[in-house]
Amino acid sequence: MSDLTAVPKAIAGPSSYLDDRLGAGNFLKRNLRKIFPDHWSFLLGEIALYSFIILLLTGTFLTFWFQPSMTEVVYNGSYAPLKGVMMSQAYASALEISFDVRGGLLMRQMHHWAALMFVAGMMVHMLRVFFTGAYRKPRELNWVIGVLLLTLALAEGLTGYSLPDDLLSGAGARITQGVIVSLPLVGTYLSFFLFGGEYPGTDIIPRFYSLHILLIPGILLALISAHMVLMWVQKHTQMPGKGRNNRNVVGAPFYPAFMAKAGAYFLFTFAAVAGMATFAQINPIWLFGPYTPADISAGSQPDFYMGFLEGSLRLMPAWEINLFGTAHAGTLPLSVIIPALVPMGIIMTGLALYPFIEQWVTGDRREHHVVERPRNNPHRTSIGMAAITFYGVLWLLGANDEISAFFHVSLNWTTYVGRVLVFVGPALAYLITYRMCLGLQRSDAAVVSHGVESGVIKRLPHGEFIEIHTPPADDIEAHLRGKEPVPMLPVREDTSGIPPKGMRGPLGKLRARMSKAYGGEKIPLDEGHPHEEIEEHAGVGSEGEDRSLTR
Repeated sequence: MSDLTAVPKAIAGPSSYLDDRLGAGNFLKRNLRKIFPDHWSFLLGEIALYSFIILLLTGTFLTFWFQPSMTEVVYNGSYAPLKGVMMSQAYASALEISFDVRGGLLMRQMHHWAALMFVAGMMVHMLRVFFTGAYRKPRELNWVIGVLLLTLALAEGLTGYSLPDDLLSGAGARITQGVIVSLPLVGTYLSFFLFGGEYPGTDIIPRFYSLHILLIPGILLALISAHMVLMWVQKHTQMPGKGRNNRNVVGAPFYPAFMAKAGAYFLFTFAAVAGMATFAQINPIWLFGPYTPADISAGSQPDFYMGFLEGSLRLMPAWEINLFGTAHAGTLPLSVIIPALVPMGIIMTGLALYPFIEQWVTGDRREHHVVERPRNNPHRTSIGMAAITFYGVLWLLGANDEISAFFHVSLNWTTYVGRVLVFVGPALAYLITYRMCLGLQRSDAAVVSHGVESGVIKRLPHGEFIEIHTPPADDIEAHLRGKEPVPMLPVREDTSGIPPKGMRGPLGKLRARMSKAYGGEKIPLDEGHPHEEIEEHAGVGSEGEDRSLTR
């Protein structure tokens, strides 16, 4: 019988070696035995982390051949249809990587697919954290770091998307310039600063290149490191279940269990990205041709993470404000400013502030290391689904021209319907999600109170057939009973009829109403007595006919 408390030899040896030289043995022993909980949803964030590693590796490869210059050259490479065409060095070097560098096209496509996986991984990871309430104290700072990471990832994607200087990416750069120049007072100056003069200038590709490979990745790397360190120090959240509470962590040690799992998952992510890069073509820049401001492409869409901004631009009516009644005195193009800034502001600002708003509404300042099931906080889950619907409508209508052409419907009608859905959709999503959460809570309460179906049909003395219910398994019952009421503020008045401190005045009354609506127990769990219902149906005890059938 082995001693489970003994330190494995693979840890003890290196720990002793480092301890003799750096005094770090105890630190290494303690952290290599750190316990990590096990749940499939915890791996979603690792997709983003491993995709970022793949981005760094493939991006380093591409920098050896890419030329971030807008100097015009005559193409004389391997791709025959573009021979003799004038283009920028950036576009020519991107073609060279695709057709003349061994493995270049594979690396380009892996880089692009990994970028999409990076953003998608962060999105689904953030949704998991939001819907389970894993952002609550003490993890509010880590949540804000995550929001910053997502925002920077969008900027990183925008700068990288523009680097090949093909016709499709040039259309994105043109939209970016249009948004910048529409900003009141500072827009023209910012555009001149970024593009080095009149659009398109000769500096935008080198400047985007510096941002893409140096500044933004450096900030991302620092924030990811801070994110991981905070997660390590604060310990990982865990799902409710048997033996789990806010004072312990139930799981497997970092070494060897988690390291083996993480290593295998990295290889799986790498294989998925490499497989998509091999068999699924993405961003075939040779088909688009070099960018010139005089040309325009039809049916162009950005990468998915920018699709919601594209949709907001397409849905927005052509509104503008001419100051002092004349365009010469100054124009505010609301048709550009609102869709460019408002959706992003609503989503990102709402995400960053939500933990603090919820804490203000509920008054809950406890530490939470066990997450909630989404159904057990129906208002939060409904708010999240409303935000997803808002984002999804904008994202879908970013392709309103393709939808119109494919389904043979009027482009104007797709736009009109989208303008209605962007407001009605989130409201419907909220109501439907809230009712679904309550229904799922009732289902959980029924399992706790009456047990689960056993498949055994019993005939009672008076002829009625019922199905016998059995108590749920211990782990399932513990999972269901991990539910806690959503905290509420004490809003009762004292004997003199005076509300508690902080509940006075218009803001205090609003806070009290919000807390009452948001918090509390919606569907309580009762103590389960699944066998009593048989006696209740029988009414005469155990006398009389008793016939059991197994279904």
